[in-house]
Amino acid sequence: MLIPFHSIIGQPKAKQFLTNAFQRRKTSHAYLFRGPAGVGKKTCAQAFAALLNCSAPVGEEVCGRCLACLKYASGNHPDLLHIEPQGTGTAIKIEQIRELKKTLTYPPFEARFRVVLIKDIHLTMRRKEVTNSLLKTLEEPPVDTVFILTGDEAGDILPTILSRCQIVSFHALPYDLVTRALMRDNMELETAEALSAIAEGSLGRARLLFAEELLPLRREIVERLLALAPGTPDTVETVFQLAEKAADTKANLEELLDLLTIWMRDLMLAHQELSHRVISSDLRTLLPAACRRWGPEVLAEKLELISRARRQLVHNCNRTLVCEVLFFGLL
Repeated sequence: MLIPFHSIIGQPKAKQFLTNAFQRRKTSHAYLFRGPAGVGKKTCAQAFAALLNCSAPVGEEVCGRCLACLKYASGNHPDLLHIEPQGTGTAIKIEQIRELKKTLTYPPFEARFRVVLIKDIHLTMRRKEVTNSLLKTLEEPPVDTVFILTGDEAGDILPTILSRCQIVSFHALPYDLVTRALMRDNMELETAEALSAIAEGSLGRARLLFAEELLPLRREIVERLLALAPGTPDTVETVFQLAEKAADTKANLEELLDLLTIWMRDLMLAHQELSHRVISSDLRTLLPAACRRWGPEVLAEKLELISRARRQLVHNCNRTLVCEVLFFGLL
C-alpha cells in the first residue's frame, strides 16, 4: 500500500525528522521506530520506504504516479523486503537472516535503496543467534540498503541493536485525534470517545477492541455478574457461559482482562467520588450497582484475581477454566 506522510495521524516530530533526513539526503543506514503499539510506527515505516524510492517526490510527499509508487501501491516492489516470522511461529528464524544477507550482496533491482522492514523486533527477534547474525549487517550494511525496524517501547530490545540504529521515538496519540479517526470509521461519538480513552491514545488498539467487539462483551460480563447471586444453579450455568465466551476471544483474551482491570480501577475512583475521572464511560450507568456489589475493601483482591488469571494464561493453562475460576472469584 502506498502511504503519503500527510495521511499519517499525529507523530509530527517523527514525520518531520524523517522528511528532513530525506530532503537533506542524510538518510541513516538503520532506523528503529520505537513507541507504544498502535500509534503509527509500521504505517510510518511504509511511508518512509516509499518516499525514499519515489522517482518524482513533491516536497515531502510521494508523487503517487511514478513506476516505483505504483509498485509500492500494489505491494510488488522488488526492493522492499519484509522480514516476518514464517509459518505459525512468532519468531524470525536464523535461516531467514542468512538468506537476507545473501540477497544484500547484490545491488537493488531497480531502486536507489533497497529497504528492509523488520517489524515488532521485541517479539520476532528474541533468539540470540538470530540477533547476532543480523548485528554485523546492521553495523556495516551495503550503502544502497536502509533497515527500518519497529519495536514496542516496553519491549525487550537488545542494547546492541539500539546502538546500531537511529532511534525515532513515537508517542501515544492525543485522544481527540483518535476519536476523530474512529468516527471516520463510521463509529458513534460515545463509542469513539470511550475507545480512545481505554486504548490510551493507541488507534490500532482502539480499532482492535471495536473490531473484536470486546467492549460489548465486557459489558455483558459485568451486567450478568451484577445480576447473579453466588451459590445458585443459575449462577453456575451463567458463569460457565461467560467463561466460554471469554475463552473464545482466543488471542484477545488478554485485552479483555485488561478491560476488566480498567473497570475495577474505575470502581476505585467511583468509591472516592472521583467518577468524573472514570475511563470506561460506556459503563458509567452501571457504576452505582457495581459500587454496591464491590466495596472498596474487596477491589484490590479482585484486581489480584485478574492478575493471577493473566499469569495462568502465560503458562498455557486451560483458557475456559481460567475464566471460570476468575468469574466465580469476581462474584
